[in-house]
Amino acid sequence: MTGTAALLAALGAVAIGFGLLSALLALLQPFTDPLWIAGNLVVGVALLGTAVFMSLDTLRARMRSGSGRRAGKYGTSAVASALLGVLILSLLGFLSTRYSHRFDVSEAGVHTLSQQTTELLAGLDRDVSITAFFSESEAPPIQALLDRYAFASDRVTLRFVDPNAEPALVEELGLTSEDLARGVVRFALESGESTTLSEFSEPDVTNALRKLLKSTGKKVYFLTGHNERETVAGPGDEGDWANGPDTWGRAAGALVNETYAVEPLLLAARGEVPEDASALIVAGPTRPLLESEILAIERYVARGGSLFVAIDPRAQTNLYDLLEAWGIRLGDDVIVDRALALFGQATTPMAAEYDAEHPITTLLREPAIFPMVRSVELDPAAEADFTILAKTGNESWAERDLEASRTTGRIEFGPEDLPGPVPIAVAGSPHRASDAGHPDPHGASAGEAAPGRIVVFGDSDFATNEYLDALRNRDLFVNSINWLAGDVEQIAIRPNVSRASTFQMTQEQFRLIQYLSLFVLPEAIAVLGVFTWWSRRQGSVGRAAGAGGGR
Repeated sequence: MTGTAALLAALGAVAIGFGLLSALLALLQPFTDPLWIAGNLVVGVALLGTAVFMSLDTLRARMRSGSGRRAGKYGTSAVASALLGVLILSLLGFLSTRYSHRFDVSEAGVHTLSQQTTELLAGLDRDVSITAFFSESEAPPIQALLDRYAFASDRVTLRFVDPNAEPALVEELGLTSEDLARGVVRFALESGESTTLSEFSEPDVTNALRKLLKSTGKKVYFLTGHNERETVAGPGDEGDWANGPDTWGRAAGALVNETYAVEPLLLAARGEVPEDASALIVAGPTRPLLESEILAIERYVARGGSLFVAIDPRAQTNLYDLLEAWGIRLGDDVIVDRALALFGQATTPMAAEYDAEHPITTLLREPAIFPMVRSVELDPAAEADFTILAKTGNESWAERDLEASRTTGRIEFGPEDLPGPVPIAVAGSPHRASDAGHPDPHGASAGEAAPGRIVVFGDSDFATNEYLDALRNRDLFVNSINWLAGDVEQIAIRPNVSRASTFQMTQEQFRLIQYLSLFVLPEAIAVLGVFTWWSRRQGSVGRAAGAGGGR
């Protein structure tokens, strides 16, 4: 065979060869798709059949005729394409002088202001002047960030000052040489209120603006004394956040960035949750609470307080009865998901489904990661108003025969297990009546139903330093506290942080990569080789024909 028939025959042989190879590998790799095998075989046979019945003489004659017309046609097309390209570039250049638009092609979108920041700037009702004191050589990095703020709002004016060029202004504002050595950004209102900043990331700048414009003045307490997750580095080091991978230091810092004051609470010593508590956080306790502490928490919620609880699987705490009294049941289980999990780690599932109506999750689109999470179910008979915030994937389940799994080392779905999607977080109000003698600070008198709020997660690892910035874990945690504290307007998708580009693979995605590497890519290389061989063969035939004609 020669010409196109030879090409089709070679391609058919490649398809049949890879079909047979795939069939052989299917005996060793159960994930091999039978459609891939059948498709290769069918296409291969069809190509070979076409090659056999093709008329080589007719094809060769058609291919060699009209070469001059084709050259003219292709040449005219090339000239027209070049002229069109020049015209389009000229038009784009003209439009760029009339209109401006910014593009961000970074993987994490780190050069685009977050929704939280853009909403703050869109809601400005006062002019804000930003003055940055930097030498000319040090200005570019922070200028790129601050330019985005000035670009996003007409109420923001930006000015860069070289301290060496305007010493009088530096002296008037009382800036020290130590401040100027690090660089200083000053935010000021027309009324004279101002604040300075020496940390230059988007969360820092946005936080400074929010504090200047509308500080919440609210306080969040972290319960201590029961081996909860640490938030500070040690005794007397409040504000020096714990930096271990299993601590909640960065979570506490995230709340400070939302303008909340954060303090630890040793409830056994205080006796009652303070009246100024906007929310109480119980993060991963592993030791029992005193009965008096449980009663204090119950009274706090009954009088309108807000409670955040995160309890890991099999944690040795005695909060279960209190939560069940409110209609919340934490399962004695561990959720397994072999399809939608971090790098295929079945006990590190992702939240696959959020409640689209609840303020905490209405803006969330990307999943969050939950290492070793338990189920959180609602009692339908309870007189409570709760919503399931997040669920795992359809192929997940809550494994409840933990002892057998530990003994055999195998985890399989059984009749006692809870099939997915499995709820892992809830939020709402227990609608319990206030205790006598404890009036509701929101206005309800003793004996009336109080609007207490509760958020419960079946895992505390998701907000640790190790996982807080993974996918949307930070937003899920901080949005929960915003809702508990009554700051629904602060709920948003927060700034992305610059990070190495990563890809979180599910089992299906991993299998797809296996197919690409074992079948698709090698076959594509083989097809390219066939085209190269055929092209060279055609060139050789042409040269041979030319030489024969010359003789």
